[in-house]
Amino acid sequence: MSMKGKMGVYLSKIQNESGEFEILQLFERSLDTVHPEKGEIPIKLLGFGEISIVFEILTEELNGLAFKRLPLFESETQVLRHIKAYQDYYSLLTEKVGLIIPEQKSVWVYMNEEHTKIALYCIQKKVPPESVISSKLATITPEELRPIVDLILAELKKVWYYNRENQDQIEIGLDGQISNWAYIESNEGAHVEYLDTSTPLFRRSGEEAMEVALFLKSAPSFLRWMLKSLATEVVDRYYCLRDVLIDLIANFYKEQRPDLIPALIAQINEFISQDLSEMAIKPISEEKVAKYYKHDKFIWKLYLGLRRFDRFLKTKILRQKYDFYLPEKIKR
Repeated sequence: MSMKGKMGVYLSKIQNESGEFEILQLFERSLDTVHPEKGEIPIKLLGFGEISIVFEILTEELNGLAFKRLPLFESETQVLRHIKAYQDYYSLLTEKVGLIIPEQKSVWVYMNEEHTKIALYCIQKKVPPESVISSKLATITPEELRPIVDLILAELKKVWYYNRENQDQIEIGLDGQISNWAYIESNEGAHVEYLDTSTPLFRRSGEEAMEVALFLKSAPSFLRWMLKSLATEVVDRYYCLRDVLIDLIANFYKEQRPDLIPALIAQINEFISQDLSEMAIKPISEEKVAKYYKHDKFIWKLYLGLRRFDRFLKTKILRQKYDFYLPEKIKR
């Protein structure tokens, strides 16, 4: 069910009754995916993923909110399934597992008049930029990092203990890389908050809550069938705690702090032996982390290269709009 607002906005009726987010349709219409900050709506880019941008809208009404754009959907059925999974994932992580996650909501808008393309905006209360742990890594010392990582490891332990003990036939996955966490200090002490719920990683009776194939939409159409096994491989590793820990460590290569990796491996192996002994997780070696990162780096560099070729074909040859944000260069 949809309704048209003052700006020609098409949103889900429930979310748009107040007209609070009508500005997103104007943002969508004027969006330049190469230079997203140059559209009609003033925004500040906060970050980006492989297919998405995270930004704040520089208006008084929407101050304090972070928006993540996912232009992946072709029908209301598809987007509503994802929204349901997004909401359920938040509830599972906060109510069942006990993670702290900033308050969130979602809105979807049609991207074209034919209603064949839909962008979902995952909206989250913005944390202080300086609390995002990846923003601290340029100058952080091993001694400063250790208590932060201890807090992250405690949160990961909660997730996999829930997976072991729950009777609901639910399995939860998590992307534990360092950029997905915020470190918050207060008078009551320090804690970490998890930030990335837009990819709802959980299974009911072995079936993914989200439609994994949607995340291949950013791939060149002529390659999607070849990449299905890759998508499955990438998603599967977020359900294996050892793989999540290896990914967390390997992320420090991407963050240009490989010098922190030896101490980090020692800390995590100590955690595995002392806190997770009953899970029989094998210790992690530097060789394993380096091999994992090399493979991961190759996959994503190849994938981004193919997407750049696809964007060239669409924008320069076919004169079509390219729907996805594509970072020009990612340090790896």
